[in-house]
Amino acid sequence: MNVLIAGIGSIAKKHISALRAIDPAVRIMGLRSSAASAPVESVEDVYSIGSLSASPDFAIISNPTSRHIQTIEEFLALDIPLFIEKPLAHGLDGLQECVEAVRLAGTVTYLACNLRFHPVIRYLKSHIAGKRLNEVNVYCGSYLPEWRNGADFRNSYSSRPEMGGGVHLDLIHEMDYCYWLFGKPLHAHSFRTSDSSLGIAAVDHANYHLRYIDFSVSIILNYYRRDAKRQIELVFEDQTWICDLIHCRIIDGAGKIVFERNDFQMMETYHAQMQYFLDSLRAGSDMMNSVKEGAEVLALALYE
Repeated sequence: MNVLIAGIGSIAKKHISALRAIDPAVRIMGLRSSAASAPVESVEDVYSIGSLSASPDFAIISNPTSRHIQTIEEFLALDIPLFIEKPLAHGLDGLQECVEAVRLAGTVTYLACNLRFHPVIRYLKSHIAGKRLNEVNVYCGSYLPEWRNGADFRNSYSSRPEMGGGVHLDLIHEMDYCYWLFGKPLHAHSFRTSDSSLGIAAVDHANYHLRYIDFSVSIILNYYRRDAKRQIELVFEDQTWICDLIHCRIIDGAGKIVFERNDFQMMETYHAQMQYFLDSLRAGSDMMNSVKEGAEVLALALYE
C-alpha cells in the first residue's frame, strides 16, 4: 500500500501509526515544503506531486487547516481517494467551489473526525434512537498551554487564526458528533470570544445553541480550563445520562453505570477510523463524512 501525506505534524503521526499497525509494509511518501523540513523515520520525502516515486493508493491531507482547500484541489489531479484531517477549512471562502470540484471529479473523500469512533459516541449512536430527548448539554474544555509539551502555545497554529487556529475549529469534534447523532439542526445561534487570560488572538471560547424539533443542544468549548472536562449530558424524558469521554463511561442521574470501558486509550479511535476508511475503500461502499457533510458541519461551527 502506497500513501501520500501532506503535512507531517502530530496528528499525521497518529495516522501513520494507525496505518503501520494495519499494514507494516505500508510505503509512506511525505509531501514536504522544503528540503529543510525535519525528516520523519520511514517516510520518503517528496517535494511535488510530479516527483512521486510510486502511484499512491490514497492521500492524507493533514497540513495546516488554512491550506486544506488548496491541497484538496491540487490532489484532485491524482484521481485517488482523499483522507482529510478535520476541519475541512478555516473559513467559508471557496468552500462550496471545492465541494463542487470534488463532486465533479468523482473523488472519494473522508473527513477525519476520530471521535465518531470513541466507544461512548458509538454507544450513543446505537442506543438513543427512539428515546425522547428534552435537552443536550455538551462541554469540552482543556488547557491549551499543556497540549504540546516543550512548545510555546502562543506560536502554535491553535493560537493563530490565520493558520486556522481557534477552539471552534480545533474542537469541531463536538459539533461533528452532534451533527452525526442528531442530524442537521433547524436553527443555530452562537458567539465566540478571544479575551481570556491566555492572551491569544484566536478564538478561545465558543458557545453554540442548536435547535431541533423538540429539543435543543448547547455546546461550550474553551482552551483555558486547567482541569480538563469533556462531557455530554443527555436529558431524556425519564432519565439523564452523563457521558464522560475522558474516562469513557456513561452514568445515569442516580450514579448507575450505563456503559464503561476501563481500558480505553484514545489512540484506538485513530486505528478504528483508519480501518473503517480502508475497509470502505476495499468494499467500494459509501464513505460517511464526505467533504459535503464536512462543509455543513464547518458552516455550523462558523455560524455567526
